[in-house]
Amino acid sequence: MNPKISVDLIKHRIEQSKDDLESSKLLFKEAHYKSANSRAYYAIFHALRSVLATEPIDFKRHKDVIAYFNKNYVNKELFPKQMGRRIARASQVREDSDYDDEFVVDKEVTLLQIETAEELIKLVEKYVEEKISEMR
Repeated sequence: MNPKISVDLIKHRIEQSKDDLESSKLLFKEAHYKSANSRAYYAIFHALRSVLATEPIDFKRHKDVIAYFNKNYVNKELFPKQMGRRIARASQVREDSDYDDEFVVDKEVTLLQIETAEELIKLVEKYVEEKISEMR
């Protein structure tokens, strides 16, 4: 897929990411940890896609988005290496939360998912703001 670079798309994906984060926090408050994990992951996923929207590239599969982000942003140290590991963990927790009937998740795991999403969104916002200002 080779889409055009669009400031509106970049901003839309950041807003989608923030909406998912807020949903995750609300679910967390109600102790719906599996659902909160899923929403926190999607906040991460949409933030990553916001970064990808600064290039003319996108992917349909989650694993491709994550792999591309790690290869082209984490490995090049545009984002912290630790964040790459936390994104991988978030993806695994989301899959377990959504698809493993026997997966038991606790409050601390979910809180880490939410913290990862919050930290990543802040880093992504800074990155995409710089990219947008370069485009103008």
